Amino acid sequence: MADLYVEGVDDLVTGEAVTLDLPPASLGLHLLSAILDIVISIALLVGGFLLTAALAADDATFGVGAVLTLVVAMLVYPTTIETLTHGRSVGKYATGLRTVRDDAGAISFHHAFVRALVGLAEIWVLSGVPAFICGLVSRKGKRLGDYAAGTYVVRSRVTLVLPPPPPMPPPLAAWARSADIAPLPERLLLAIRQVLGRTESLAPQAQGILLQRLAAETTRFVSPAPPRGTPADAYLAAVIAEHRDRDLARMQREAALVARLTEAARR
Repeated sequence: MADLYVEGVDDLVTGEAVTLDLPPASLGLHLLSAILDIVISIALLVGGFLLTAALAADDATFGVGAVLTLVVAMLVYPTTIETLTHGRSVGKYATGLRTVRDDAGAISFHHAFVRALVGLAEIWVLSGVPAFICGLVSRKGKRLGDYAAGTYVVRSRVTLVLPPPPPMPPPLAAWARSADIAPLPERLLLAIRQVLGRTESLAPQAQGILLQRLAAETTRFVSPAPPRGTPADAYLAAVIAEHRDRDLARMQREAALVARLTEAARR
């Protein structure tokens, strides 16, 4: 499972076509972000053309400089900034958006390059008409570049609302207390909380497959294995309940230590 690079729950699509609730960016935010990025690109174009005109000794040199300016402003710049920021252009940063892969992971150079390359046609050559139409009909607001790159745009400023944490299953309490549980990735903890909190809204077959997948992923961080025959949902509930209790105990110890050190320093 890929690590999330957004502050919230992503609309992660599993192999069973079950989503885990992170809304894609709205079309309005898409448009505002695109306008800001287009303005910046136009500013780069104008600046590049003026610089080329000032430095070019003849028409041939100006032509080469103009082509380089176009490539930098429309392809190199958007590819570079989205690669370095893991999916955030200036427009996306201003509007609180981020481009992620379809599996909700951070994009790479390949994804950013494909999006920018297709954007040359759908945004610059065709005035953004295909991108607008695609965004209207796509459930995730994807444009053609997103389909080609396997990406979509999400809101990176999302208020995270999780279901109540599951309680510790009494039959597994003793096992959990003695188990060696390594720190679980935030992404995995989030997915477990989501699935365990949606038992009434998920189809039984899809829920079972998800629970088995999450249990298999969790076993990498837990030793020894739970008692034979333990249901996946009970196993996951026990792991995250114990994980939560240990985190709480650790934070309480750290807070007590800071308080003692602060008190000692005052003396």
